[in-house]
Amino acid sequence: MKIGFIGLGKMGYNMVRRLVLDKHEVVVFNRDKSKIDEIAKKGAIPSYSVEELVSKLPQRKVVWLMVPSGKPVDENLDVLLSLLQKDDIVIDGGNSFWRDSQKRAEKSAEKGIHFLDCGTSGGVWGLKNGYCLMYGGEKQAADFVEPIFRSLAPENGYVYCGQSGTGHLVKMVHNGIEYGMMQAYAEGFEILKKSPYNINLTKVADAWQYGSVVRSWLLELTVNAFKEDPDLEKLEDYVQDSGEGRWTVQTAMDFEVPAHVITASLYTRFQSRQEESFAMKVLAALRNQFGGHAVKTKE
Repeated sequence: MKIGFIGLGKMGYNMVRRLVLDKHEVVVFNRDKSKIDEIAKKGAIPSYSVEELVSKLPQRKVVWLMVPSGKPVDENLDVLLSLLQKDDIVIDGGNSFWRDSQKRAEKSAEKGIHFLDCGTSGGVWGLKNGYCLMYGGEKQAADFVEPIFRSLAPENGYVYCGQSGTGHLVKMVHNGIEYGMMQAYAEGFEILKKSPYNINLTKVADAWQYGSVVRSWLLELTVNAFKEDPDLEKLEDYVQDSGEGRWTVQTAMDFEVPAHVITASLYTRFQSRQEESFAMKVLAALRNQFGGHAVKTKE
């Protein structure tokens, strides 16, 4: 199948490579020209503008967007809607907010163009292991591009979720669950680290991969991290978030669903970015005021 692909970042680059390896023709465009030239050497078809990319595609054009959420998606979609024809297909494979995807589908439908929202999970390991794909939109359009999904995903690793927005909704919740799982691992290993015993965390995490109910790919990655740096001395205790956890918490509120673990894990990430916590200072001051409890003061 011949497809256009916009965005050659950490995920997009390897996705194109996986498609090319499975004998698809992939016309690529990226803002950084060097990435285009680099991947062209691996079998992709280069283009140096969105207009050129579209011109190299056959009838019933299919274009996959793999760009950051928000404005970059809208900017690229606007250009594509001016170039594509009725029944062409645009796939947003990034981490967009599902309500935005619904609006983009409506906007595309006004021109007779199909917009599919596809949540993509797999990270930097996707080239080797495949990508788990969760997609929504008009079923006929989704079925048309199924060969692309089949090539990108491992066996049984892609799922049609329903109407527009459902793919990104499912991926958003997937990432929210991921927040909670990672937080549980982090807290558990800190308890072991702070114990009075010299427990080898690498060996423990490795053993948990075999037969344990907490075994997972995240645990496998934990083992990798401990092997590289057993005490994680090279890392700062600063954790960023890319938005999906916030969207999950906001959606849980909209749906009136209590999401205690995901919400707490998100707030913990916020706390990790504070050089010092004013809230903790207030707590210390209050304990001192009402109970005379000792406080630590700066020199």
